Amino acid sequence: MLTVPPSLLRDAAERAIHYVDGLEHRAVAPDEPAMRGLERFDEPLPEAPGDPADTLRLLDEAGSPATVATAGGRFFGFVIGGSAPAALAANWLAGAWDQNCGLWAATPVGSKLEEVALDWIVQLLGLPAGTGGAFVTGATMANFAALAAARGEVLARVGWDVTARGLFDAPPITVVVGEEAHPTLLQSLALLGLGRERVTFVPVDRQGRMRGDAFPTLASPAIVCVQAGNVNTGAVDPLPELIARARDAGAWVHVDAAFGAWAAVSPHLRHLVAGMEHADSWATDAHKWLNVPYDSGLALVRDPATLRRAMSFAAAYLPAGERREPSDYTPELSRRARGVEIWAALRSLGRQGLKDLVERCCAHATRFADGLRAAGYEILNDVVLNQVLVAFGSPERTRAVIRALQDDGTCWCGGTEWQGRTAMRISVSSWATTDEDVERSLAAMLVAARSAGGD
Repeated sequence: MLTVPPSLLRDAAERAIHYVDGLEHRAVAPDEPAMRGLERFDEPLPEAPGDPADTLRLLDEAGSPATVATAGGRFFGFVIGGSAPAALAANWLAGAWDQNCGLWAATPVGSKLEEVALDWIVQLLGLPAGTGGAFVTGATMANFAALAAARGEVLARVGWDVTARGLFDAPPITVVVGEEAHPTLLQSLALLGLGRERVTFVPVDRQGRMRGDAFPTLASPAIVCVQAGNVNTGAVDPLPELIARARDAGAWVHVDAAFGAWAAVSPHLRHLVAGMEHADSWATDAHKWLNVPYDSGLALVRDPATLRRAMSFAAAYLPAGERREPSDYTPELSRRARGVEIWAALRSLGRQGLKDLVERCCAHATRFADGLRAAGYEILNDVVLNQVLVAFGSPERTRAVIRALQDDGTCWCGGTEWQGRTAMRISVSSWATTDEDVERSLAAMLVAARSAGGD
């Protein structure tokens, strides 16, 4: 019988352990020799089978040095969380299981862990009991799945079956979003045939929050998309006001909460997302603040039947039973068992551990803002969660500071444009970030700022 050689798996584990152990001592971004090492992958496709150990060796020797150390404690770009210990270990084991989490029959354990993890998340986020969900790749597919449910439901209310009849001659749907809506939300609307440009954009305030005084009068069918956690500022739309007005008009309310939803686990931060539970659907990422390995997104829907109607299909070879079939709620039939890592992260952290993780990241963000402000640099946002925007003067100088910081390698931050200002964005999302990491990174930022000179 052919089996995977245990020696190969041990070699892989040892190489992975060596990589993780070295994160603290390496530059966050790969250096030039590491980048040149990628040329080793430019080889002809082999004609014959080779030794798997040799392939693994090349992958580690040429690949590991050319990674960005997003799993370490000093990566502050793109709202990327690290991988919590239990989640990473569960990912390794789940990889060995190689489960297709489309059907209960294909993976009883993967299906069961999805059910348990989903129930825990609904509790943690304070969502209505009975809320259903889909385990997807990330916020783009989470928004897509939830908005597919929304599209089907609001059209059904006016007598149109979009699943059967499509959008040809369908009643037009009014879609309302904020001017600072994340591009993935607009991409999801485009994929659903609702268009990026035909939506109604509501003006926002200086923090990126949708302005209630500019909210339009709605006519059914309508979908309103609000935001919990602006990707630049961390700001949250005025949820109680907007959700109440939308629901009074008969609209479906969707919350794009890729990372902001997790504020609900903290008694000190929960007020920021108060009222979120009154929406109809929510999208969030587990690979951000829950710190599970990529990729892992969640679409959550108050009435699971609406999601099932949008996503499910039947085939003669697919079993139909009494249990929840995971594929009935996602855009995919075949997919990996993402619920395994989410369950492992939640079980190992517990309610208190997750609360501490979120609050610690927010405290680190405040420390960055305080340190940079004290040094004379301009903080452009109210630091309410884990996001900090800082300008170092002119756009040219701010970009020069970002380049110098990235070249230094102590930490990594990216740039952004915020309401006409060029800024460096600091996103603190990792369990691995320590007070020492923050102080070391802050010092590197100040050195980079000094090295960039004046305007």
